[in-house]
Amino acid sequence: MPVSPVPTAATAPDAVAGPVSVAGRGAPPAAGAGALLVVGFVLLSLNTRVAFGQIGPLAPLAGFSSATVSLLGLLPPLCMGAFAPLAAVVRRRFGEERGLWWAGLILVAGAVLRVLGAAGLIAGTVVVGAATAVVNVIVPVLVRKRFPPERGGAMMGLYALSMGAGSALVAALVVPVARATGSWQAAVGLAVVPAVLAAAGMAPQLRHRLPEVSAGAVAGAGSAGRRPVARTGLAWSLTAFFGVQTLAFYTLLAWLPSILVRAGLDSGAAGAGQAVLICGVAAGGFTAPVLAARRADQRPHVLATLLVCAAGLTGLVLAPAGGAMLWVVVLGVGLGAGQALPGVLYARRGRDHDHVTALSTMAQTGGFLLAATGPVLASVLHGATGTWTVPLAALTVTLLLCVPVALRAGHDPSPEPE
Repeated sequence: MPVSPVPTAATAPDAVAGPVSVAGRGAPPAAGAGALLVVGFVLLSLNTRVAFGQIGPLAPLAGFSSATVSLLGLLPPLCMGAFAPLAAVVRRRFGEERGLWWAGLILVAGAVLRVLGAAGLIAGTVVVGAATAVVNVIVPVLVRKRFPPERGGAMMGLYALSMGAGSALVAALVVPVARATGSWQAAVGLAVVPAVLAAAGMAPQLRHRLPEVSAGAVAGAGSAGRRPVARTGLAWSLTAFFGVQTLAFYTLLAWLPSILVRAGLDSGAAGAGQAVLICGVAAGGFTAPVLAARRADQRPHVLATLLVCAAGLTGLVLAPAGGAMLWVVVLGVGLGAGQALPGVLYARRGRDHDHVTALSTMAQTGGFLLAATGPVLASVLHGATGTWTVPLAALTVTLLLCVPVALRAGHDPSPEPE
């Protein structure tokens, strides 16, 4: 890849358009190479939540203890938060393409490990969580680097849509496979197949090597004169937005069926509500980045995402059982937008690839660690009050309080470097 001069602070933010550059945007790849990149990108995206959606449907059949189920529900966001900083190291060492390929191999190893009994299931979940953390951080950088600006939103939407589709497909298959084979290990082993396909799909990207200019030199040039992201309002705004959205997402993922049962639905309808939520998440996850990437200012999208989530939660509290599914759809769309929109914000607000990586790393580290507390806190509030109204109201208030903080993430108020 030819090396162009690193953009200055005055020109880098554009990075909405421009020629190939180590720190700026990449030109569209040739047709054949572009097709291979999209295929690999989709296969990798399909895997990023597959392993995490298996345990809920399997738990009754496998006889997992409540402590095991709780631990396996807590580990994914904890690991994705704790290992997010590893992505910057991987990217510096291998580059975006090779880093994602290595992450794909680690996903395979983790998926295999999860088949090896209860201890392997826990250890493998940690391994998969670490690999997924790397993918989560590097994907927005890869999209900015390898796709033209007008396709960036569509690619982040495709990432979110594929993520949800992979998780939903495997979650739907685990119970039939477990019943047919009499083994929960066989059902969990389904995740090995898409993981192998993802690693194979990213293999053609191994031809992309780091430029001869050292990664450290490039990083130093791109970040000269810029404060550490942890000392900028932008980074904290992104962290707040992603963190609060992810907190709500994992809380509802854990407790929505129980909330719907308490609202008056039977257990079958409550289970269907979880599927409806996931469908809404997929729709919002695809649509929000596509719409947001078309504009230089994403504040309306940030505001709409938070308000749609708050409306969905309020509807669940106030609506009768017959109207609950409508509010589940609304909530799913908002939560999906909240999971996917940050990828566009990292790429838009970042001055160069290193800045995008730093913003993504900080937001995801703080956001996933915050999200890990959501299901636990909701359970505590429910246990203390005997109702789901208080946890849902607390989430709604948290989303609304986040609005003034999160809006900074939606625009560039000045050309000054952060």
